[in-house]
Amino acid sequence: MSEQISVEQQGSVTVIRLSGQFIGGDETDALREEFKRLALVEKPLVAVDLHEVSYLNSTALGVLISAHASLSKQKHGRVGLCKISKNIENIFVITKLTLVFEMFPTIEEAITQFS
Repeated sequence: MSEQISVEQQGSVTVIRLSGQFIGGDETDALREEFKRLALVEKPLVAVDLHEVSYLNSTALGVLISAHASLSKQKHGRVGLCKISKNIENIFVITKLTLVFEMFPTIEEAITQFS
C-alpha cells in the first residue's frame, strides 16, 4: 500500500484517506488495487477522504470513475467523496463529475448517509 493511502473500517463503511499528488504513478496504481479489493465485497460502502490531496490528474480521476462504476452499479455499493478542498472540487465541477459522485463535507456525514 502506498504511504499516500490509508484504509480503515468505520462500521460498515470503508474510509480511504488520500494525501499528496495522484499523478498516475505508483500511488494511483495502489488506489486502483484497493478498489479492486473492495470490489470483492458485497455492497461496498466507501468514503474517500480527499482533504489532503493536492492534485489529481486524469488517470487518478479515471480510477475514481471506474471504482464508482464498478462498486455502485455492479456491486450495488456507494462511493462518496469527502472533505474536498476548493482546488480539487474545481476539477470535479469543471469535469461535471459533481453530477456523478456523492460529495460530503465530512466523513461522518458520509457514514451517516450510508448507514
